[in-house]
Amino acid sequence: MKKLVTLVALAAVAVCSQAADFPSKPVSIVVPFSAGGPTDRVARDLAEALRKPLGGVSIVVDNVAGAGSSIGSAKVARATPDGYTLLLNHIAMATMPGLVRNLPFKVDSDFEYLGLVNEVPMTLVTKPSMPANNYKELTAWLAQNKGKVNLGNAGVGSASHLCGLLFQSALQSDMTTVPYKGAAPAMTDLIGGQIDLMCDQTTNTSGQIEAKKVKAFAVASSKRLTTPALKDLPTLQELGLKDFEVTIWHGLYAPKGTPPDVLAKINAALKVALKDPDFIKKQEGLGAVVVTDKRVEPAEHKKYVQAEIAKWSPVIKAAGVYAD
Repeated sequence: MKKLVTLVALAAVAVCSQAADFPSKPVSIVVPFSAGGPTDRVARDLAEALRKPLGGVSIVVDNVAGAGSSIGSAKVARATPDGYTLLLNHIAMATMPGLVRNLPFKVDSDFEYLGLVNEVPMTLVTKPSMPANNYKELTAWLAQNKGKVNLGNAGVGSASHLCGLLFQSALQSDMTTVPYKGAAPAMTDLIGGQIDLMCDQTTNTSGQIEAKKVKAFAVASSKRLTTPALKDLPTLQELGLKDFEVTIWHGLYAPKGTPPDVLAKINAALKVALKDPDFIKKQEGLGAVVVTDKRVEPAEHKKYVQAEIAKWSPVIKAAGVYAD
């Protein structure tokens, strides 16, 4: 009995020591999507903003793409729960339960929720050679080319995939869906004209729109955006697609069982990072809005994700799509 008590006491001391020393080595943020894509960009901006409040420690972004973000997410779920391996994921946290067969973890119980980071509107963009110059002309072109239109996305379960599903459903249009291994290669092919259109995050489209490498027709937000490159774009709701709104959010997570004191340190650092003027400016430049409300708190973050799961599960089920 004395030995058991001693072991428990030693374990408690070790945990307290670990929390007190955290972070004493580089922290890894796993991004479950390809490098160069919108979530990767958010992660790199966030890593820079987190460095100072975490004592100047190095923060490395680790891209582990595949299977609707479940491969990278599983890596974090299985990681040592010490705070040195974190996950930055987007709305896929709410869609994986419905999209991925035999998901190797449970979204609601295998992660510690740390807080939401930002919200990102979606934009409807096309190849630069698209003959249409406004939304009315675009829908006419889509009707004329029914069955021949290629709609790209960043992969099954990605934000662009979900937005594309809703767009096709709203128009009752027949398009060929072309999934890529990330938003970056999808954008490359859109610019090159290999695909016709895509609905994707402003973090991936703003720069291309501003450089006139793609044509932009609308935003999928509830109101018009103020970003210079996007401020003249109408919303899809304005254009007649009632209640059409797709906003992508990003959240930060740790493996289940990470010590509470370590989680508290990371959450405190996250709150500082979200107020960093440089981080806010970078996100605004991408059309993203940094979260400042109660969802930066772990409990509220989790509650929000649970509501998002309830929102998207019926949409996914109706579409009958899966990421194996």
